[in-house]
Amino acid sequence: MALQNFKHEGNNRIILATDGDFNVGASSNAEMERLIEEKREKGVFLTVVGFGMGNYKDDKMEILADKGNGNYAYIDNLQEAKKVFVNEFGGTLFTIAKDVKLQIEFNPAKVQAYRLIGYENRRLKDEDFNDDKKDAGELGSGHTVTALYEIIPVGVESTFIKTVDPLKYQDSQGLKTASMTGELMTLKLRYKAPDGNTSKLISTTVPDKNLAWDKASDNFLWSAAVAEFGMLLRESAFSQEADVASVLELAQKARGKDADGYRSEFIRLVESSRFLASRK
Repeated sequence: MALQNFKHEGNNRIILATDGDFNVGASSNAEMERLIEEKREKGVFLTVVGFGMGNYKDDKMEILADKGNGNYAYIDNLQEAKKVFVNEFGGTLFTIAKDVKLQIEFNPAKVQAYRLIGYENRRLKDEDFNDDKKDAGELGSGHTVTALYEIIPVGVESTFIKTVDPLKYQDSQGLKTASMTGELMTLKLRYKAPDGNTSKLISTTVPDKNLAWDKASDNFLWSAAVAEFGMLLRESAFSQEADVASVLELAQKARGKDADGYRSEFIRLVESSRFLASRK
């Protein structure tokens, strides 16, 4: 139907509202992925909106949206519906860049270890960054993306760092040069135009400003609170001394104006989890 009504200068997109329990036509993951990838190459993108409980297929719907150069959202109440269909709909419906890839190189003179928090299903191999045939995520006209890295600075002892022998052929001059730059990392971004097949590269360096924790922005502190809560829910080995009380303290401090009430909703969710844990 989308191809029959295709507009060459338009935004050709299917918006699929479903619980993900497909039982008509192509139903296996491989069949549906091939179908969606085929239509994607013809300019028809896919946005998936999840509804329902019980036999809900969350992981399947997220994969399908990824393959269709679209986005995925789950609707469980009226506030979430307003967020997805009103506040954010224009920003996610119009793709301005496809196959967007980020690659970060930390300065070894500043950072001795790091890890990306989350995004397990979005990670690419190092060599995939320059491979234009490798599918990646899309960005809409009002879209923002936050990726959090936990780093261990040089000189800080940690039980998470395993002892290894020093590298015999390490370029000491290179390390000396890196220490003199004052750079914390180099950030590279690759993206394609919505109708393009060749990626463009943007690269920039990030200086080490050594900013104190209490000087961080509300958005940064809020992101940290959400990540901390996620690690607690997953019982992450990296959560260490984190607990629900520290999540609440951090989230309440970083709530800010919260015009749409999203942050207040998260705080209520965290409070509910603490109450449920105390009842066990």
